[in-house]
Amino acid sequence: MLTVIALTMMIATRQLAMYLDRAAARSAVAEGAMMVVRARDDAVAHRALVTVRVDSVADALELRERGVVVSRAALGHAHGVSVTSNRDSLVFDVRGLGYGAANLTMVARRGGAAESLVVSRLGRARW
Repeated sequence: MLTVIALTMMIATRQLAMYLDRAAARSAVAEGAMMVVRARDDAVAHRALVTVRVDSVADALELRERGVVVSRAALGHAHGVSVTSNRDSLVFDVRGLGYGAANLTMVARRGGAAESLVVSRLGRARW
């Protein structure tokens, strides 16, 4: 009887850990998507080039306008994820079109869970 309880608890603990990992990765990707949308909106509203920089070392995203950091999302610290990307940055022009955004993919990983954010050239974020 004790063996059955121990096995059940082990399975439940593993499932809970996977659920928490998936939730953290999804939250990080959603926050990254909000940063990309904000960058595009700021570029159009302020009529300036706005850059989203992916810092894989610090597991963070930076929003820069005219070279000044406007916002920073420390995804690794906030969600406990590691962040990788196929490009280190993307830039939105005054029309909201992205340079370097074609096929931009950011992946947030935690434990066995991974979630992806894909940004189109038009600035549409899909996760």
